[in-house]
Amino acid sequence: MMATLAPTVSRPTSRTGRSRGAANRARGNPGVWFVALVVIALMLGPVIYIIIGGFRTNSEITTDPAGFPSVWNVNNYLDVLTGGVFWQQVLNSTIVAVATAVGAVTLGLMASYVLARYSFRGRGVLYALFAAGLMFPLTVAITPLYIMVRNLGLMNSLGGIILPQIAFALPVTIIILVPFLRAIPDEIQEAAFIDGCSRLGFFWRMVVRLSMPGVITTGILAFIGSWNAYLLPLFILNNDAMFTLPLGVQSFSSQYSVDTAKVMAFTALSMLPALLFFSIFERRIVGGLTGAVKG
Repeated sequence: MMATLAPTVSRPTSRTGRSRGAANRARGNPGVWFVALVVIALMLGPVIYIIIGGFRTNSEITTDPAGFPSVWNVNNYLDVLTGGVFWQQVLNSTIVAVATAVGAVTLGLMASYVLARYSFRGRGVLYALFAAGLMFPLTVAITPLYIMVRNLGLMNSLGGIILPQIAFALPVTIIILVPFLRAIPDEIQEAAFIDGCSRLGFFWRMVVRLSMPGVITTGILAFIGSWNAYLLPLFILNNDAMFTLPLGVQSFSSQYSVDTAKVMAFTALSMLPALLFFSIFERRIVGGLTGAVKG
């Protein structure tokens, strides 16, 4: 008597297969798409309204605030771009953002290397101290910061903004970079030491290159956070020539309060650099954060 073999049916028994199936069902659900479109509209609606408002006249904004311009007027944008105030504030914001990103990444990478690759007493406490820095926003420390910056003689200077912003960017930088550095195999370090590489040489030649996704991610986050900073420059800067773009928007709005269209044009131009920068490096940010979680 011959035994018959029953046909086998493959079933997704793994957790990965079930999660992929749930993700595919979520993508095909119309409700998910509707919620996503509503969220996107709520996020992009104000930005699009301000950009379009810069092409309108004040009479059109007063008559129909939610309408489109009858004639697309570029004079508002040209007036802002041809003025020296906007470009001076763009230069100030660029200097502050680049210096903050470079300082935070450099110091954060060095501190993360020690925390991730060396064992010493108090390492866990030191790491927890940096992690606790995430719980203290700038608004809590603005008064002590103001007094410290004033005592250092850095009032009304870009350095008075750069140094505190580097300090507040370090916790995020270290939290992201430590997993990257811990994931570097010890065999690579041992092989480098056998070949005669010093500790500093291993750091600059191997560690920096292997942790480049995290370095780029933390640099982008520090840059965008510094570019959009408003509270600290508001307390430190009191000269229009030293204003960054967020303060420039406030000053321009107060100066041209009756010219709503020109204010919208100035605001739109102030937002575009950060939006473009974030859009270009969005995948870098997601990839760096994913690598930090895996590490």
